[in-house]
Amino acid sequence: MESAIATAAFAPEAVACVADAASAGVLLQHPLRREIVRQAAEPASATEIAGRLGEARQKVNYHVRALADAGFLVRAEQRRRGNLIEQRWVATARSYVLTPEVVGPLGADPRRVADELSADHLLALTARTQSDLAAVRRAAEEQGKRFSTLSLAADLRFESAEQRAAFAVALRDALAEVVARHSAPETNADGTPGTGRPYRLLLGVHPRPPENPIENNEEDSPDG
Repeated sequence: MESAIATAAFAPEAVACVADAASAGVLLQHPLRREIVRQAAEPASATEIAGRLGEARQKVNYHVRALADAGFLVRAEQRRRGNLIEQRWVATARSYVLTPEVVGPLGADPRRVADELSADHLLALTARTQSDLAAVRRAAEEQGKRFSTLSLAADLRFESAEQRAAFAVALRDALAEVVARHSAPETNADGTPGTGRPYRLLLGVHPRPPENPIENNEEDSPDG
């Protein structure tokens, strides 16, 4: 006979940040672990997951325990089956981001990239954004507060290098005007921090990876 044992409700995060190298190692150590977390998008037992994946229950249960200890799975509910109690697990998030802290001092830092127009610098900036958001979110959760963000994304296409250059100039000028009109100075005249909450703005433009492997044009060339 099967019956459910009530447990506390748990709502997975949409995206969770993993900043600890040991935790990241647990997730990446074995490819089966990532598949187990994916299968646990909805509550499931190790037996159920093993059946879906065609793996031995004991093997899956071992990995489930490791993932639970590292914080990637939590107990969703318990079900009594005769004299046994079956644990059902759910992933702590729908998706995960490994922040640069995972690799410690090897993490990308835009201050170490001299060419601000390079792909290396843009990669380092996006890495810093991941670190910033993870840190701010942790602090907000600890204080029981919310914080505001804004994100914009668009796909566009340039027909020539000249068109792309004109776009860059126009975008730079428009952005400078908006920042000057709608924000306060970062520092006061005496060098002290300005009033209000500081924010960081990141704007990047990069070639979009082709959806069709044979898609290509002269704009993708180094000179384009």
